[in-house]
Amino acid sequence: MLPQYERLVDGATSDTGPGGYAAGGGGGGVGSLRRSKFRVRFGRLAVATVMLPVAGFLFCVIWSLLYNFEQANATHCLVYNFLPSLSAAIGNYQPQRFVWQFSVLFHAPFRYAIAFLYKNHHLTLLSRKHRKEWAYLACILNIVELSSLVGLSLWTSSNNYEIHKICFSAFVICSIIYMYLVVLINRLTRTEELLTLAERKSLRYKRRLLLVNVASIMFAVYFFVRHNNHCEPGIYSLFALSEYVFVYSNIGFHMTAYWDFINAHVYFHWRTGIHFSAV
Repeated sequence: MLPQYERLVDGATSDTGPGGYAAGGGGGGVGSLRRSKFRVRFGRLAVATVMLPVAGFLFCVIWSLLYNFEQANATHCLVYNFLPSLSAAIGNYQPQRFVWQFSVLFHAPFRYAIAFLYKNHHLTLLSRKHRKEWAYLACILNIVELSSLVGLSLWTSSNNYEIHKICFSAFVICSIIYMYLVVLINRLTRTEELLTLAERKSLRYKRRLLLVNVASIMFAVYFFVRHNNHCEPGIYSLFALSEYVFVYSNIGFHMTAYWDFINAHVYFHWRTGIHFSAV
């Protein structure tokens, strides 16, 4: 059943929260949501969703080091390395490939739903700036980023290198642009003194994680080129470590949704689908 994002209460008696989801009202609106089959705090669901790729990736790296060390660390240079690259860890061997694909595919539907939730949130922030197209652009970038992650997970470097390369490039480019655009939207539309403690914490972590993310991909490019040109021992592992930092800083950036929607709840109903509410 597809998620529903429309307002769930009558316009004359309702209020909406910061993300454009139902935030109050009477009659058959939020009251009926509270009688839904399941009601989960958004923060708990967000943490559970994020932990899937976090734990899945960690498992892939550790398992590769324990059981596929020589193969996972081998490169054309034939020099010693101690960490496998991202592509080698998640896609070249079993059970790592299955675990990573499961974690990505299982968490993807909720991530898609959050992308549209953020679209409404950013539309609300940008309503007075007459730059609503930024909200749509951010949503598109978020969706392309997630779709690229799904693509590079399904088409691994070992079974279809060209598709994997395209998906990985799209993931890197779209994620960095999206993160920068989100920070820019918040900078243009929000005043630090008027933010709640949770909103202030979210924005602070967004800025820091954006810097870490950009720095890590620059280090990754540097170590990759240096490895290919000089074939020094351990340099490819530093490239791999930079990839790890890039992945986890990306996950951390998306995890800031916990503070952006700290009071929100997710409602599941077998007849009406999935709904978000600020109460």
